Amino acid sequence: MRLLTCLCLLGLFGLACGSDDDGGGKATTGGGGSSGSGGTSTGGTSTGGSSASGGTTSGGGTAGTGGSGGGVISGECPTGIASDADIGQALPAATPDTTYVPPTGKVTQLAAGGDLQAALDAAAPGDEIRLAAGATFKGTFTLPKKTGDAWIVIRSDVPDSDLPPPGQRIDPSYAAKLAKIAVPDNVGSAISAAAGAHHYRLLGLEISPEPNAFAFNVMDCGSSASSDAELPHHIVIDRSWVHGDPAKGARRGIALNCKDAAVIDSWFSDFKEQGADSQAIAGWGGPGPFKIVNNHLEGAGENVMFGGADPKIANVVPSDITICKNHIVKPAAWKALSWSEKNLFELKNARRVLVAGNVLENNWADAQVGFAIVLTPRNQDGSAPWSTIEDLTIAQNVIRHTGSGLSMSGEDDNNPSQQQQRVLIQNNLLEDVDKTAWGGDGRGFQIVSPNKPTVKVKIDHNTLTHVDNAFLVMGDTGAVGQETRFTNNLVPKGDYGAFGSGKGEGNSAFAFYLPGVVFQKNVIIGGTAASYPADNFFPAQTTDVGFANFAGGDYSLTAASAYKGKASDGKDPGADFAMLATAIAGVAP
Repeated sequence: MRLLTCLCLLGLFGLACGSDDDGGGKATTGGGGSSGSGGTSTGGTSTGGSSASGGTTSGGGTAGTGGSGGGVISGECPTGIASDADIGQALPAATPDTTYVPPTGKVTQLAAGGDLQAALDAAAPGDEIRLAAGATFKGTFTLPKKTGDAWIVIRSDVPDSDLPPPGQRIDPSYAAKLAKIAVPDNVGSAISAAAGAHHYRLLGLEISPEPNAFAFNVMDCGSSASSDAELPHHIVIDRSWVHGDPAKGARRGIALNCKDAAVIDSWFSDFKEQGADSQAIAGWGGPGPFKIVNNHLEGAGENVMFGGADPKIANVVPSDITICKNHIVKPAAWKALSWSEKNLFELKNARRVLVAGNVLENNWADAQVGFAIVLTPRNQDGSAPWSTIEDLTIAQNVIRHTGSGLSMSGEDDNNPSQQQQRVLIQNNLLEDVDKTAWGGDGRGFQIVSPNKPTVKVKIDHNTLTHVDNAFLVMGDTGAVGQETRFTNNLVPKGDYGAFGSGKGEGNSAFAFYLPGVVFQKNVIIGGTAASYPADNFFPAQTTDVGFANFAGGDYSLTAASAYKGKASDGKDPGADFAMLATAIAGVAP
């Protein structure tokens, strides 16, 4: 039985039958994509230790016990994030060290018309290649494998003062200061990394197809690798503008199929395609660690995705992924066009992932049903049964202007996969979840599975300002969650509250779909106490909650609120808005 069959039978859900995660599609690697490029990050260092040179391939199979992790980036990710005592999810165990190391070797300056590939071939570790600002270097360029671990820097030939400082995002207004690398129509990637290439930093570059041209992977980091030794590593994209053609788009900004790679302080735009998935960043074949920090990321299909095609290397699970302080957005103008839009963030095969301090916005029903975040272990092509989602932390984010919020499934409904487990969703604001404006059903959270439930999910201290259909949907044929906790949230009931397919609202749905759920200290606006477990709160309407200024977008509670300090930890139910404001400061306009 296909996933959500029972939900589809209910007209009130307004669902198209089939998988909610990809409608049967996949992240096609595309013809013309060679192996990719990367970059390094200029932020702080990891409190959990940097990854070893080259890293190791992550193993598959079932997960261990989780436990605490390291690798949360001091100064680059929000504070106050830890392994949760109830579910024990691991944080990223490693993160690329993107501290800028000034080159000490030869400096090669290339004017317009210079031979960039010859300069790359001749460069030695520690060298710097400086490309004339405003000049365009046309072709497909490969980062060769070198001996030695000093960084080769490829950058625009402008003073540092002409670019944003490390830790500040570049944007298209800097175009005149950037050197341009442009790939012709459908001939490959502008920049690719040769097998085993390593220690390259790309800084202050504009990388794109030529005008009126299309590219499958504007940059490709490792898609051709069939062994760990062939994986590129230590690749950093730093303060660069990577984009598709404004009219024709491009399938993907970077295929991140390497290890120890980072994208930081950069601007990815116009990744869009008709009839196929497109992403700013997608990775499926490399083990990580990966750092994606302080970027603007546009993608029509899935702005950011891990998984979506089976790895060429057995047992690879993209792991130790840090995604902090990014503006993950679909331009609202795309809504009137046909760019095959799906979601803002999707995982199909990933382990130890931190998503924190991001603003995710503008998502509508088109090629999917409108969930902003989709989490489904997916053995996409049937050859990767080790595919899993494990140890995921989604904390201190704003998710807004979307048809629905977040959907998760315990396993693949098409091919054998591992079981999703240890997921923390905490201290997030979901704002303007509205089917009238954005299509879909207007759901807050959805937990489904064809057979195996998701194990150890905790949805805690989130604020949801509006739903249409329900704040929590469960389905379709058996238990969808094991050791589930839904606590300290502030949500509107919507039409159906916490609803289980064929089982009604609240307690009856929990007994069937979430047996043993801990459901307490939630504020459910418009809910009925008799339908839910004890120790929850049920204001009749929004004005009874005691919001500071709901109409003005301040969803914190006043001192006079009847629910002030009533969460299980003595804090306010819903998100911690002081902490959230700090987490997303400067992330989005």
